[in-house]
Amino acid sequence: MHIGVYGSGYLATIGSACLADFGTPVTCYDKDTERVFGLAEGNVPFYEKNLQDVIRRNVRAGRLIYSTDQESFARKSQVIFLAQDSQRYIEDMALNLAQMASPETIFVVMTPSPVGTARRIEQRLTSAGLQQVVVTQPVFLTDGCAVEDFNWPDRIVLGADSPQAVLTLKQIYRPLVMRGVPVIVTNHETAELVREASTAFVATKISFINELASLCEHVKADSMDLALALGLDKKIGPRCLQPGAALGGSFVESEMESLAELAYGNGVSLKVLTAAREVNRALCDTVVSKISSLVHNIAGKEVGILGLAFKPHTSSVAGSASLTVARKLASAGARVRAYDPVAQAEAREQLQSAVRFCETPYLAAEGADALVVGTGWPEFRSLDFDKIKKQLRQPIIIDTKNLLDGAHLRSMGFQYAGVGRA
Repeated sequence: MHIGVYGSGYLATIGSACLADFGTPVTCYDKDTERVFGLAEGNVPFYEKNLQDVIRRNVRAGRLIYSTDQESFARKSQVIFLAQDSQRYIEDMALNLAQMASPETIFVVMTPSPVGTARRIEQRLTSAGLQQVVVTQPVFLTDGCAVEDFNWPDRIVLGADSPQAVLTLKQIYRPLVMRGVPVIVTNHETAELVREASTAFVATKISFINELASLCEHVKADSMDLALALGLDKKIGPRCLQPGAALGGSFVESEMESLAELAYGNGVSLKVLTAAREVNRALCDTVVSKISSLVHNIAGKEVGILGLAFKPHTSSVAGSASLTVARKLASAGARVRAYDPVAQAEAREQLQSAVRFCETPYLAAEGADALVVGTGWPEFRSLDFDKIKKQLRQPIIIDTKNLLDGAHLRSMGFQYAGVGRA
C-alpha cells in the first residue's frame, strides 16, 4: 500500500513522518517547492521534539518521499490523507485530487474541519460522477509532544460509511491496533465533533483549575497540591489540571470558535464553553495585574520574559499567553525583553518591535524590575539564580507556570509569585 499525505504544514509534516515510521511508503505533496525540498533534506521549518530525527530516518530508508508532482502523487496513492492546517478550500482540493486519482482511492480528512465537511465532500464527489470513499479521522496532537501523541494515541476515531475503508485504515494503523489502541468507528458528524468537543472539555478543565487557583491565593491554599489531590480522583484525572497562564495551541481557538458557531446556528446555548473561554481570555489580565502590583506601576518599568512558545518543546506561539502578556505590558508602558530557546523567530513575526529579543535568559533578566516565567521550559529550573538576582534591578519573579521552587527562591531573597500559591 502506498500512502499520500497532502500538505507540508504542521499536521502533514508530523503525519507523513509518523506514518512512514510504521513501515509504509509515504509521499508527502505540496506545491511549495522550496518547502518541499527543505523537508526532503530534513530541514523542518518549525521545532517539534524528535520530529527531525523521524523525518531523516525515514527519508534515508526511502519510505518517506516529498513531491511537487500532484498528478503523480494522486495517481499512485491508494489512501490520501488531507492534512492541511487550514480547512479552507478543502472541498475543492478533494475534488481536484479525486479527478486524478483511482476510483478505489480512499480520502481521509485529517484536517480539523467543522461538522458537515466530510459529508459535503462526499456529495461533491458523487455529483461529479466520482466513486472515491471519504473517511473522517480527527487527530489529537499536542504541540511539544506531537510525535509521541501520534505514536501512542488514547484512541483512533474513524468516521466512515464504508466497512472496507475502515479495514484499510486499521491495516495502516496496525502497529497501534496490535498494541491495543481502541478504534472507535462512527459517522462523519460524530468524528468531526469529537475533536472540537475534546478541545472544549480541556479548556473547561484548565479554566476550572485556574479559577480555583485564584481562590487559593485569597485563602492561603496551594493550587498545586489541590490539583494533585483532584487529579488522583479517577473521575477527574491529572492531565490538563495544572494552573497556568492560559490554554493555547495551533488549533485551539479556531476549534472552540467552530463549536460555538455550530451551537449558535442550531439554537443551542453552550454556557459552560462560553464561561471557560471567558476565564481563559481573562487570565493574562490577571498576570499583568499581578506584575503591576509587585513593581508598583508598570509604566516605565523593565520586564523580562522567559519563554514565548505556548508550551515547552515546540516553536509554536499560536495562542501563547506569553505573547499576550508581552503585548499588554508594552501597551501599558513597560519596556519588555524576552528569551525563548526555539520560538523567537515566530514570536518576532508576531511582536515586531514591541519586545527586545535576547540571546540568553540572563540578558532577559539584566536590569529588569521583574522576571516573568511565561513558558515551562525545563531548562529554566536549572538557571543560576544567584546570577539572576544580581542582574535584576528588583528581585521579583512571577512564575505563570509554577515551574520553579518558590520556597527556595524566597529563601534566596526573591519576591516570588506563582499561580494560586500562597
